[in-house]
Amino acid sequence: MSKQITLALAFILPVMIQVSQAQNQDSIVIRKMYTEALTNPAGYKSLEYLCTKIGGRICGTAKAEEAVRYVKKLLESMKPDTVYLQPVMVKHWERGNKEIAQIISKKKGKKELHVCSLGTSIGTGDAGITAAVIEVHNFDELRTIGKKGIEGKIIFFNRAADESRINTFDSYGGAVDQRARGAMQAARFGASAVIVRSATTSHDNFPHTGVQHYADTVKPIPAMCVSTNDADLLSAWLKEDPSLKLFMNMNCSNLPEVQSANVVGEIRGSEHPEEVIVFGGHLDSWDIGEGAHDDGAGMIQGLEVLRIYKALGIKPKHTIRAVAFMDEEIAQRGAAAYAEAAKKKGEKHIAGIEADRGGASPWGFSIDAPDPQLNKIKSWKPLFSPYNLWFFEKGGSGVDISNLKKQGSPLIGYVTDPQRYFDYHHSANDTFDKVNVRELELGAAAMSGLVYLIDTYGL
Repeated sequence: MSKQITLALAFILPVMIQVSQAQNQDSIVIRKMYTEALTNPAGYKSLEYLCTKIGGRICGTAKAEEAVRYVKKLLESMKPDTVYLQPVMVKHWERGNKEIAQIISKKKGKKELHVCSLGTSIGTGDAGITAAVIEVHNFDELRTIGKKGIEGKIIFFNRAADESRINTFDSYGGAVDQRARGAMQAARFGASAVIVRSATTSHDNFPHTGVQHYADTVKPIPAMCVSTNDADLLSAWLKEDPSLKLFMNMNCSNLPEVQSANVVGEIRGSEHPEEVIVFGGHLDSWDIGEGAHDDGAGMIQGLEVLRIYKALGIKPKHTIRAVAFMDEEIAQRGAAAYAEAAKKKGEKHIAGIEADRGGASPWGFSIDAPDPQLNKIKSWKPLFSPYNLWFFEKGGSGVDISNLKKQGSPLIGYVTDPQRYFDYHHSANDTFDKVNVRELELGAAAMSGLVYLIDTYGL
């Protein structure tokens, strides 16, 4: 053996041994995190209380404020270094009485539909609205028909989610614009109201609500969603009787803004307390369900990271911070307030992680960061392979941490199996019983492991 090879081995072997020892230590810590998550049902019990005792909690409502108080108390019971509320002004929209929509056809008779109001919609007034219906599938069709053909009528947006897409988030993304902007666009042509096919890949009788937006320059009109089954029915009836009419009644209303809060808990870093790893999900949810998958599960998984750290006695080098964000569903005021506060404090976020894709089986993480940081996170993939995490790819994160990108922070989205998510999303079907305890716990452990590695090695 040459002298040069001997010298090289003398240098390389100790480094290889150190790397191997570090990887072994990381594996031990991550395994402990999984063991703690899978043998302590604390997070599942917390989610059960949030969903079944408090329930749907759209921002600005009494239920949302009850949820804020509950999560603050829950965080305090974990005994992190700091727990506090971060005030934020939010919109206050109330759904009111159960909505009604009924087809009135001289040929087919009458048929009541499964419907609900879209978020921030105005009401119809006590008398409701009865008008002829025009079915369209995109905004271009509105322009083709024009004001003369639309004025005074109810526009029925009936573009279905593309079921051929493998990732259901892509299916949702291809259909949701008609829900978000349909009323705004139809109002420009004088429509009296809109009814929108639910943005979901499922075929059922659950209407899926969600926020819709008005333009300041156009008079607002009532907007409701209809279940996919009843959207198909309304479309079929229209083909047989194009002159049928629809009766709509909804008494939802927009009220003065109120103060709410993000709920924050953190463990201060032992070496770099001024540098922050933030993680969590949103506390608010739509009011017609229990907000279990969207986003009680993700929010609880974020809190569980702190609990797991405390349970295992791990002292992070950097400050680790869990946030239950308020107002993701309506106007993302909580996200804006958090980013603004971080900017004023001069905080450096070395990473942000958001869980807002439901509580299904973990797949891995979607990484919004430059290639050096992306590749570093990808290099940790073997540490997660024993737990069936395989997805470590470049992609988006989540709206509650998105503002941190302007401050140069790498952002990460926790990714789950998406196939059933939109069966529940924004509907009365989003209830606690739809969340599996082990899937919830596996997600909390996955997030804890990633936080640990970022804290240990930086990005």
